[in-house]
Amino acid sequence: MIAIVDYGMGNLRSVQKAFEAVGHGAVVTRDRRVLSEASHLVLPGVGAFADCMRNLEEYGLIEPIRRGIESGKPFLGICLGLQLLFTESEEFGVHKGLDIVPGRVKRFPATALKVPHMGWNALTIRRTAPPLRELDPEAHVYFVHSYYVEPADASVVSTITEYGIPFVSSIWRDNLFACQFHPEKSQAAGLRIVRNFGDWG
Repeated sequence: MIAIVDYGMGNLRSVQKAFEAVGHGAVVTRDRRVLSEASHLVLPGVGAFADCMRNLEEYGLIEPIRRGIESGKPFLGICLGLQLLFTESEEFGVHKGLDIVPGRVKRFPATALKVPHMGWNALTIRRTAPPLRELDPEAHVYFVHSYYVEPADASVVSTITEYGIPFVSSIWRDNLFACQFHPEKSQAAGLRIVRNFGDWG
């Protein structure tokens, strides 16, 4: 069973529906026993970084997330669920993240392009993580964000996307894959990624 971490924020039901659409059962939960017994973990995210970290701590979810990743079970972070994995974020001040992936979360620089970055963009694949297998090289995916991740170790980068600057749009390390875009809103390409993730492991 795939467990979607419920920390009181985010588009949990739409992520669950995406898994159901490709034939993978998924449950939205903050029950630590269920999270421990799940075969896969998903951390989606919409909202402010500091608020999400506070909720994860308040609901006692930080340790189950860490243990799940350390145990080797496939882990998917989506949008803010990617950013929360990093050491710290500069969103509305400096806030500590989970520090599972060393690096920072930074705001897009002031350019002629609008922030937040909202809409469809292509992925340039640097390393084909298991959830990206058989993805159409011309595929576009859906983004909504004002901040992007800057890993300390470039070897974790899976895809790059251009929006004024090239930014890291997904990372992959061992059993952990996390993306800045929303697979659950990315139509056929997103469902391919969701299916691949459910099949992983």
